[in-house]
Amino acid sequence: MKSLYRIFTLLCILSMFSAKLDAQSNDLNQIKLINCSEINTEYLEFSPSFYQNGLIFITAPTTAGPKDNKIGETFFEMYFSEFDGQGMPTEAEDFSFQMNTRVHEGPVTFNRTFDQMYFSRNNLKRNSTKADESGLIRMQIYQSKKTFFDWEVPTKLSISNKEYDVMHPTLSPNGDRMYFTSNMPGSRGGTDIYMVSKVGDEWGDPVNMGPEINTDKNDAFPFIHESGTLFFASMGHNGMGGYDIFRVPVDGSRAMGPVENLGKPINSKEDDFGLILNAEGNRGYLTSARPGGAGRDDIYMFDGFIAAPKMLSSIVRVYDAETKDRIEGSEIRVFENTRDGLVSGGELYDVVVMPDRAGSSDLTLKLIRKNTADLGEPDLLTNVEGESPYTMQSGKNYIFFVTKDGYTSKEMSYSTVGKEGEQIVEIPLAKERCAQATGQVKNALTGAGIANAVVRMTSSCGGKEEFIQTDANGNFEACLPPNCNYTFIGEKSGFNPGNSSLNVTPGSSGLNTVINLAPVAQPVVNANPFPVGTIIVFEKIYYDFNKSAIRTGAARELEEAVRIMQNYPSINIQLISHTDSRGGNAYNQKLSNSRAESAKRFMVSRGIAPSRITTLGMGENQPRNQCVDGVNCSEEEHQYNRRTELKVISISENVRVEYGNKGPEKIDYKGGRRN
Repeated sequence: MKSLYRIFTLLCILSMFSAKLDAQSNDLNQIKLINCSEINTEYLEFSPSFYQNGLIFITAPTTAGPKDNKIGETFFEMYFSEFDGQGMPTEAEDFSFQMNTRVHEGPVTFNRTFDQMYFSRNNLKRNSTKADESGLIRMQIYQSKKTFFDWEVPTKLSISNKEYDVMHPTLSPNGDRMYFTSNMPGSRGGTDIYMVSKVGDEWGDPVNMGPEINTDKNDAFPFIHESGTLFFASMGHNGMGGYDIFRVPVDGSRAMGPVENLGKPINSKEDDFGLILNAEGNRGYLTSARPGGAGRDDIYMFDGFIAAPKMLSSIVRVYDAETKDRIEGSEIRVFENTRDGLVSGGELYDVVVMPDRAGSSDLTLKLIRKNTADLGEPDLLTNVEGESPYTMQSGKNYIFFVTKDGYTSKEMSYSTVGKEGEQIVEIPLAKERCAQATGQVKNALTGAGIANAVVRMTSSCGGKEEFIQTDANGNFEACLPPNCNYTFIGEKSGFNPGNSSLNVTPGSSGLNTVINLAPVAQPVVNANPFPVGTIIVFEKIYYDFNKSAIRTGAARELEEAVRIMQNYPSINIQLISHTDSRGGNAYNQKLSNSRAESAKRFMVSRGIAPSRITTLGMGENQPRNQCVDGVNCSEEEHQYNRRTELKVISISENVRVEYGNKGPEKIDYKGGRRN
């Protein structure tokens, strides 16, 4: 039976892959290129690379300063541009002081966690350029790791050599192979494309990609996609003029099919090169010198399917954590973590506005996992061998939520970034070693159950406060370890909080608790569900040090702010950003302005009208603790001052308010602070 499941899954994948390949030629004709006008100038902009939620690209940003006499340009530097909601790069900024020097930098490639980079740079030794025997300063590949403050001092890769160029690196999804351009001895033309494998921390010997790919002319600017497709630029292979962009499926250093010219509109009569493509294979960016741009080399965005995403045959296996026995009939629900830290494929959590602590007037947003019954039918069900086939896509991050009677439910993350071949996802479930308890949250006057009430549960044995949400009839369940006393606090809009308790001893059974909530005597109907002056402090919007762009996966709180503004169309807000005290006043003021604008761009990209959001940078002027200039503070104390706030400026909504009109409330996120 198990083998039949695998064969069926494989056939489905092959069929899907074949259909997508057949569609590619037609899709190429439908592609439209859009000039990335926010970052293109009269100068050179080229060789984009994905980084966080934006692009790193290479530019010679000015005509002032020292020039490379060989090409008549100032030295190339790396710049960063954040995406808007449509994937279009926005206004660019200098990427890193550590990376940009007085020589050429770029192109660049990153691992999939964006904490390791490889990039081209003129050969340096002890911070001085080093020429070859003919006096040329060759390009070499350097690497650097991300630190908390910036990138560490780069080091040269062992494959580099001052006697020839080694440049244009692109890293495979799993980080164990690098493709690059070089004119090293043995090259067929001016420059060839090479591959080198990594074993442990060391890179091996470069391998020429062979005559199927390399010609007697220049072949350069490789990009390896998750699908195993190599994109590169070439002056050979009978192109349309200058550099053209080609693609070929590869396996390591071997071409696995014919080289294909991508044709119009990807290619033109001018130079076209430096193509990159997202994991899905349907959005990319490239460099072109075609007419109609802002300068000589411009960066363009395109939407269209030009590579099939790699689909991975997988088996999800559920077993008993103690006995290792496979568990038949386990229900599995599959979700996907998106770029913004959210979950797609259905909502796994509800977001509830409630007091920060029991009895507190401060409000906060709590994430509460939905009841299993509210999640719909399971996506997968394990067979007699405790397995279920599933097809995953390379380059994705999944969440598997597994439930089975008699076992504690399990939420497990699994990443396919850089993964190849069949995947085995093993999920252990632990038997419930607790007393099963039921509870009801009821209206104290009518005795009716209260749906979607939130129950806070604390234990005398310690541990974190837990949150449970009642079902449509006001019922909830909890699995309670013995020898502890438990306190339950029920909360619901329009009711005063209520509480109950349970003492759990070994062998306890039939446990039940009832929480009665008394309705608010006179529920307030107010035009201000979030009164003017309400402030929401977002401390989990993460930025790179000294940067304004929001990191990938770090915008969950802004997503919830978007939902609030969608639910209450009359709300107008101000986004206020603060820095810590380190750095000069003028610099911090500029940085806070940029961070507030970045948060606004994010919300606008989700469909909020720009006119509803104003921004304000406060720099270091409003610290929340003693960490001002001249005071020695820990990193955590400095982090507490770095935040972005949402302030309600106006609202005219007529709705029932949960806690009445108490004036401006402060919604403050605690914990997990990091710049």
